[in-house]
Amino acid sequence: MFHTQTGRKPAGVRIQVRQTDQNRNRQTNRSRRRTEVFGYPISIFFIIVNEFCERFSYYGMRAVLVLYFKYFFQWNDDLAISIYHTFVAFCYLTPIFGAIVADSWLGKFRTIIYLSIVYAVGQVAMAVSAIHDITDKNRDGTPDNLTFHVVLSMVGLMLIALGTGGIKPCVAAFGGDQFGDQQEKQRRTFFSVFYLCINGGSLLSTIITPILRAQDCGIHSKSKCYSLAFGVPAALMVVALAVFIMGSSMYYKAKPEGNIMFKVSKCIGFAIKNRYRHRSKQYPKKEHWMDWAEEKYDKLLIAQIKIALRVLFLYIPLPMFWTLFDQKGSRWTLQATTMDGNFGAIVIQPDQMQTINPILILTLVPIMDSLIYPLIRKCGLNFTPLRKMTVGMILAALAFFCAAVIQLQIDKTLPDFPSKTQSQLKLLNMGNTAIKVQLPGSEEFTLPGAQASEDYFQFDSEQIVVSVGNPSVTKSVLLTKEQRFINGMSKPLNVSSDAVQLGVINPFHYSNYTQIKNGRATFTLQDGSHSCEYSKDFGFGGSYTFFVPSTLSFGSNCQESITETVNIKPNSVHMALQIPQYFLITAGEVMFSVTGLEFSYSQAPSNMKSVLQAGWLLTNAVGNFIVLIVAEIAKLPKQWTEYILFASLLVAVCIIFSIMASFYTYIDPTEIEAQFKNKSYDSDEDDDKKKLEKSEHKMEKRNSVSSDEEDNKSNQTSM
Repeated sequence: MFHTQTGRKPAGVRIQVRQTDQNRNRQTNRSRRRTEVFGYPISIFFIIVNEFCERFSYYGMRAVLVLYFKYFFQWNDDLAISIYHTFVAFCYLTPIFGAIVADSWLGKFRTIIYLSIVYAVGQVAMAVSAIHDITDKNRDGTPDNLTFHVVLSMVGLMLIALGTGGIKPCVAAFGGDQFGDQQEKQRRTFFSVFYLCINGGSLLSTIITPILRAQDCGIHSKSKCYSLAFGVPAALMVVALAVFIMGSSMYYKAKPEGNIMFKVSKCIGFAIKNRYRHRSKQYPKKEHWMDWAEEKYDKLLIAQIKIALRVLFLYIPLPMFWTLFDQKGSRWTLQATTMDGNFGAIVIQPDQMQTINPILILTLVPIMDSLIYPLIRKCGLNFTPLRKMTVGMILAALAFFCAAVIQLQIDKTLPDFPSKTQSQLKLLNMGNTAIKVQLPGSEEFTLPGAQASEDYFQFDSEQIVVSVGNPSVTKSVLLTKEQRFINGMSKPLNVSSDAVQLGVINPFHYSNYTQIKNGRATFTLQDGSHSCEYSKDFGFGGSYTFFVPSTLSFGSNCQESITETVNIKPNSVHMALQIPQYFLITAGEVMFSVTGLEFSYSQAPSNMKSVLQAGWLLTNAVGNFIVLIVAEIAKLPKQWTEYILFASLLVAVCIIFSIMASFYTYIDPTEIEAQFKNKSYDSDEDDDKKKLEKSEHKMEKRNSVSSDEEDNKSNQTSM
């Protein structure tokens, strides 16, 4: 017995020595590359700068994306939103691919490098796709071949989705790898700074890129500068890649050790197949269907998968939260385009309203952790993580109810817009006498001199034929909108401003349509040696027509001579009314998303955290696909009804989730794992004891046989 035990000890010692050698080699590899500053590896500073630039690049591009679809491609709201959410969904599907590639084949470092190159190429493609001059042959400020721009932008978005999603699970983990086992405090500080950089990059990009988009730029003609709004994020992504490569020699690069998701998938698949093979009643039932995998897989792994499946089951209702949350970058941005962004000292662009989210995140997270949650605990309430998530879902639903109320107010101020297949027309008589007008589908009527029609006439096409006067004069008219000047004088008139050059307007003719920035604009009207100035304050979303009568007298009083017709009234509902819904959705995010990640990690087995992280990201992707499905099936005519629909769906899902959560029992995965390991150790001890007893029995038998042989030998000798 003693001899056998002493024989087992060296084996245990050898295992421990081998592990110690591996750790020593790991620490040696790190120390060779690591130069520390204030106790931190200098390599992490490259990673932090890389993350800031990458997040600036992603959120900056995404902030203006839906407006790019609507105004550059001239897509309707539904198509623009569908493509936007499809892109976001793929951004949250590809992290699974990135994690598998990094853990199984390339390692984190090479995965980040390769996919960052793909990412940068995609951002450059987006910037090039927004240059209207490439196909603007007639130099009117709009591309003549939209197919080229659409195809290039779609390719760019696919590359960006692959790149940003692929590196998402790698960068933070790669940064954590740079710290040694004795640097746990520094590692925690690194992750705090890391996530601060994420929100900092998001905040700055959603402020800057909308400003760049609002500028006018172009080689031959001017239009909204989407190329610059995409070009700056592309440049930041190139900088992010360059900075990350610069630190290459300083990184600790762990070798890929295999991805747990493959093993989990195989174990679950084997359990399902084995259960199906033993579906007959002659086989005894198992306590859990995963127990059918015990024939091939370790009991500890099966127990860990069971724990993970309990959490993943709770994930089933969660996509509905992301369905509402991610619409702040699409529907809410389009809602802001119909609102007034004049805040007095500053003018806020519609896509800049998204800035409220990262600002509130940086504010609410510490307030919740240090004030709200402790206060709730002092009140004696058991505010568990699942209850926090339920409240977060309710807050998101309330945010959409607020959006619906605001949309009702906006609808009251909007004209009766034509559908996407219709056009509207308002008539203006620049003469001094009344004329008779005949329009398609309507009776002949009289329009007084120097007057405009009170109502709009609606048509099913953009081009109509109008008959005017007696005898009748017929002309084909193209129906468009925005600001324009009409020259009612008998001689040419030049109209210009600091922002636009309308050029020379021939007698009884009109200028091209043009866009004017909101705020005060001054136009200079010139007729040979005479000139005068006309000033006007323009609001968001307004459409105007200005009449220059034949009786215009140049001089200081010409302002009074020009007649103004408001085709579409400027937006009157203020953007500040969106702040409550942004506050509610962000507070919901803090309670739902931050708490959900904390809950998932606390309830996840030690080797299943990446599996739950993949499941969490998958809920976000599914949520964005739900936007497409619900919007396509519902097809509600009014936007406020769609907001109510989404809010109601989330309330219903919230009730289901709260019921599911009430049956959930919180566990300590490490304790359960320890129990299984102890059982395994005890089982090994029993096996060892049996082996020892068997060995002793063999030794006794062998000794007995050898003694008999000795006796026989002695007998033979004596004979």
